[in-house]
Amino acid sequence: MPDSKPHPAPTSVPDSGWRQTHLGRLLGHALRRFDARVLQLMAHDPQVPLALSNLAERRQVSAAHIHITRHLGLQGGRLTELAALAGMSKQAMGNLVTQCEAWGLVRRGPDGRDARARQVAFTAVGLLWLHAFERAVAQAEAEFRQEVGGEVATVVALGLEAYGQGYAPSQ
Repeated sequence: MPDSKPHPAPTSVPDSGWRQTHLGRLLGHALRRFDARVLQLMAHDPQVPLALSNLAERRQVSAAHIHITRHLGLQGGRLTELAALAGMSKQAMGNLVTQCEAWGLVRRGPDGRDARARQVAFTAVGLLWLHAFERAVAQAEAEFRQEVGGEVATVVALGLEAYGQGYAPSQ
């Protein structure tokens, strides 16, 4: 039950610098920078079909679309599984899948395990996109390592891996 007693107003304004520099905010900035660089690299990858490169260059493809690339298994997967892995609602993931389907990255088909469900799977073009994603991530990681130094990059990676072990996406 919430505390219903009135609380006195603070007598001084607290220092708000911590709001700009706390770990969550720094991680968020780093993630947005990393994803933006990955998309930029993918937009200029000569092995990505021109139409997709143009979409990425015009920022029509966003980090949200990368969730499909990041989470869809090579054998495909259900929309509900993708949404859970990406930490998104089923409806939001459905919209992303619809866009990616229109771009030729994925296709929806029958699910052999459940006649009511549909499977989402990469197309041949989607697999080209996935390989471009792999190359872009490797390049962005190399750039990160170059910028902060090898030892710092290793410590960051180990720390994030250890910290992320305790996270389980909600179903």
